[in-house]
Amino acid sequence: MNPVTMHRIKLQPAYVLHQRPYRDTSRIVELFTREHGRFTVFVRGVRNRKTGLAAVLQSFQPLLISWTSKGEAGQLEAAEIMGEPRSLPPKSLLSGFYLNELLLKLLHIHDPQIDVFDLYNMTIERLKSEHQESQILRIFEKRLLRALGFGLSLIREAESGFPIMADRSYRYVLEQGPLPILADVDPVKGVYSGATLLALEMEEFSTSQQCNEARYLLRSVLDHVLDGRHLQSREILTSLRQMRSTKLGF
Repeated sequence: MNPVTMHRIKLQPAYVLHQRPYRDTSRIVELFTREHGRFTVFVRGVRNRKTGLAAVLQSFQPLLISWTSKGEAGQLEAAEIMGEPRSLPPKSLLSGFYLNELLLKLLHIHDPQIDVFDLYNMTIERLKSEHQESQILRIFEKRLLRALGFGLSLIREAESGFPIMADRSYRYVLEQGPLPILADVDPVKGVYSGATLLALEMEEFSTSQQCNEARYLLRSVLDHVLDGRHLQSREILTSLRQMRSTKLGF
């Protein structure tokens, strides 16, 4: 029987997606790394102030991570923040946790997804500095689906191949595409305007209605890909909406 090979990875760009306590002073941390995909590491002595790890291992901060591993999980050796620390604004925290939950549910362990990492990095930076949160999330969802092999057809009808017309209504059939329908636009019932489909293709929404329709469409596709797995961040948002009016976008 061959001995298990020890791997040592140094200074890998990464983000913390999730962490939970382990024993007295340690944590299990779910990382999203640029070249190694999702990865789990054990971190010892997190609560020890001398290590400073608790302040470094925060979500939404670009990190450089070093670890060793012999199998599925690794042992953290070092972590440092890349550049100047900059947090998500409080209003965007739930959106950030939504992104993290999507990646935890949809990405396989040890499956490098460099395009998705770069997309996530760009989206987090946009959430830190821009105000059109809902549009930022829609673009992330669309590009994530495409990277995972579930790209949307948005410029031609599924059966005829005719170009999508901005002034027509369409029903989007999963795994086929948009089909014209003689019905009023109603995203709750899965009927979308051609203008919205074209806006999503161009990633430029001229009205809040288009962005709202795109949210329903992308959510229906994501729910199909999630295959029954619930998102806790969505449940929290639903509870918030029941208590007060909110403009959060997913």
